[in-house]
Amino acid sequence: MTPKKALVTGAGGFIGRWSVPRLIATGYEVHAVVGRMVAHEIPAPLRGATIHCADLLDPASIDAVMQAVKPSHLLHFAWIATPGVYRTSPENYRWVAAGEHLLRSFHAAGGVRVVMAGSCAEYDWSRVGVCDERTSPLADAEGTAITPYAEGKIAMHRALARFASAHGISAASGRIFFQYGPDEHPARLIASVIINLLRGHEARCTHGRQIRSFLHVADVGCAFAALLDSDVEGPVNIGSGEPIALAQMLDRVALQIGRPDLLRLGARSASPSEPPLLIPQVERLRAEVGWRPHVGLDEGICDTVAWWREKLTRAAGESEARP
Repeated sequence: MTPKKALVTGAGGFIGRWSVPRLIATGYEVHAVVGRMVAHEIPAPLRGATIHCADLLDPASIDAVMQAVKPSHLLHFAWIATPGVYRTSPENYRWVAAGEHLLRSFHAAGGVRVVMAGSCAEYDWSRVGVCDERTSPLADAEGTAITPYAEGKIAMHRALARFASAHGISAASGRIFFQYGPDEHPARLIASVIINLLRGHEARCTHGRQIRSFLHVADVGCAFAALLDSDVEGPVNIGSGEPIALAQMLDRVALQIGRPDLLRLGARSASPSEPPLLIPQVERLRAEVGWRPHVGLDEGICDTVAWWREKLTRAAGESEARP
């Protein structure tokens, strides 16, 4: 039997790296594509994978990796994701073009199954609270304001569906909701609150009445690996499906650190574009893919706080050691 061979793009990123251990455990030969910026420090979850450095915005670089690996499966995470930048950046359109070339190159190399990372930003937040893959309206409805990020992700999902239908390959997209965990960008909500509280600083937040659901990043990666290994097609929400108010989530973080006195709910104004309720319907993920979370919320918060505590302690020690 020909071994299953998976190519994972964006494998050095916050989510992508966590798909690799599950794929290896499932029996895949895994090839991880990382950017040159992270190639010098390979994340621990990528151990056991073959590492490739490539610029996925360069078609020739994509083709070179595809012809070298000839993967049977493709898991595509790579995209612009810098907080404060990614939603409005014109780079989103370059990533759509790169994704379309990636599909053509993958098919030419003999690939048969592809999963691409989408986003809950694809849904029209003004009209839905519980997002269902089959029935909820998308953000590009006529008369709806849409960000380049949401527009790009929707365009990529539709291009994937068209390509898969035209060329007879199996395809799905995972719409990511809200995640947290080790090595998250420090400007994102959970990470920024943890960092401030560990440093003894106030964590200034909105009122926190917004209802969301959070999934530990290791589970997000694991869910994508399970989706890739399945035969489920079309959009699939990737999230916990368990609703929690942001205030409750942040209270748990503050209590874990032991500094609830520094949590300042209501110190910032909430954006008028923030929906009061935004959670995924996860029936497809649970019933069709057959996957459920493995990391409980309290366990995940403890793990995340411990990671940041160690990182900040190490950074402080290195700073003191400098002449």
